[in-house]
Amino acid sequence: MTDAIQPPTRQTLSITAIPALGDNYIWLLSDGLQAVCIDPGDAEPVLDYLGQTKTELTQIWITHHHHDHTGGIASLKNRFPDCEIYGNRDIAAATHPISEGAHLNFGGCRAEVWQVPGHTDTHLAYLFEYGGRRHVFCGDTLFSAGCGRVFTGTAADLAASFDRFKALPDDTLFYPAHEYTAANLAFAAHIEPDNPAIRAAAEAARRTPTLPAYRQPGRLPPHRRTGRTRGFRQPRNLCRIARIEKQLLTANNKRPSENRLVGFSDGLYVSKPVKIRRSTFHAFQAA
Repeated sequence: MTDAIQPPTRQTLSITAIPALGDNYIWLLSDGLQAVCIDPGDAEPVLDYLGQTKTELTQIWITHHHHDHTGGIASLKNRFPDCEIYGNRDIAAATHPISEGAHLNFGGCRAEVWQVPGHTDTHLAYLFEYGGRRHVFCGDTLFSAGCGRVFTGTAADLAASFDRFKALPDDTLFYPAHEYTAANLAFAAHIEPDNPAIRAAAEAARRTPTLPAYRQPGRLPPHRRTGRTRGFRQPRNLCRIARIEKQLLTANNKRPSENRLVGFSDGLYVSKPVKIRRSTFHAFQAA
């Protein structure tokens, strides 16, 4: 006689990183019966996980419109037709268009929606309250030791989004959508080869996943401690670098899309090697 198969039961909430597309993470919230996924760029790994755990997908949260964050929506919706999709006005698949100040509910907990432009001008973040702390699903606005390339947003937008994140409690957890920590720190080490915090963080980043990123005192936050001596920490300096980029593009007769800014440690750097008064800024891989 074989044991009867037990149906899944509701459990304590869990947050799982599902690797996808080489360096993406699709974050999944689950209570054992139902689940939310954030930025499903690929449906297959999500469907595999849901099948193995016998979990129903009931919500999808989208941070921004890029294909590596939205490419799996159609297949997931086909498999779970009652699934609700939340995203900004430019997410065509959204069943519930949302913006700054919206609140979503899952598992008896609430997520607050922030608009955090910079990477794109309509980028959202989801601040999920659970276990006495905030869990911030920040998409490509902020990475561990870096930030997203500026596409349809501006450097000033990105600086303002950082300021909002900085005001959160030190025990906040950040859940970026890419595993870029080691690459970002390699770039950081090029800029500041004698920074001991960078060396220690780079050693720790050999073990993946490196996320979520903590903001606990004494640990390396995603955007505060690494490389603080270069003088790029203030928003006015971010905008100054943006102006430098504009001048370079004009001088080289290049369209802005051909040479974007990427970020590191509250600073923005030219995204392709460009000589500035005999100095060269080198880029790290950015979304």
